[in-house]
Amino acid sequence: MNDFEQDVQSKRNDFNDSAVGFVVAFSFFSLIFVIATVVDVVAR
Repeated sequence: MNDFEQDVQSKRNDFNDSAVGFVVAFSFFSLIFVIATVVDVVAR
């Protein structure tokens, strides 16, 4: 067995970290889209 599998640094569930990363990235790009839409509507 691999020696590194015996003593892992973090025992947290990876799904939680993945979900937080997805939500943060999705929110960031959604915010950019909303700002661009508002600028487009105001510019008309």
